[in-house]
Amino acid sequence: MWAINRIIGVVFGLSVMVAQAAPPSGPRIDALPKPASPPPTLDLEALARTYAASAQGPGRAADSGPPLLVFISLSIPRPSLERLFAQAERAGAVLVLRGLVKGSWRETGAALHPLLARHKVALQIDPQAFDRYGIAAVPSVVLRKRQAACDGGTCPEAAAFVRVSGDVSLDYALAALQRSAPSFAADAEQWRQRLQPAEP
Repeated sequence: MWAINRIIGVVFGLSVMVAQAAPPSGPRIDALPKPASPPPTLDLEALARTYAASAQGPGRAADSGPPLLVFISLSIPRPSLERLFAQAERAGAVLVLRGLVKGSWRETGAALHPLLARHKVALQIDPQAFDRYGIAAVPSVVLRKRQAACDGGTCPEAAAFVRVSGDVSLDYALAALQRSAPSFAADAEQWRQRLQPAEP
């Protein structure tokens, strides 16, 4: 019985003093420490659906405004990612990742969970979108004309979208697009207005 008690102590990872004589009753299971509850998991099935849907082209904003895409990577410094997730949530922009972390849904879910638990954003995994819009660095912000059809290999013409890259806030990127692409200025301003704090 001494050996059995010792094995029980090791299996449950307890630091116990083992008595030489058998105790009058078995171990109290209800007194064992309870493991910490696991953190909530990301809905990998929903994430997989967005990955499958990416074959039909890049994401589109849920509302009627011109599509605004924010291309990101989980290698971006966390404060910058937090800011982009928060601003994308406020504006209704679509976040786009190139692929899975180490090719694993589980690792991707674990990496995204802290961000998606705090921000309700539209997120897609779409490696082809990086090629369609010539994304060479992240973060990059792409503002596309609403009528532009960018399904397939490339967008029909360069004038169908504008792009800015750099570790800047979304409102700063939109202001840069307003200055550099006058034909997109009205659309960029529309998105900038969504980032303004709500009036009390």
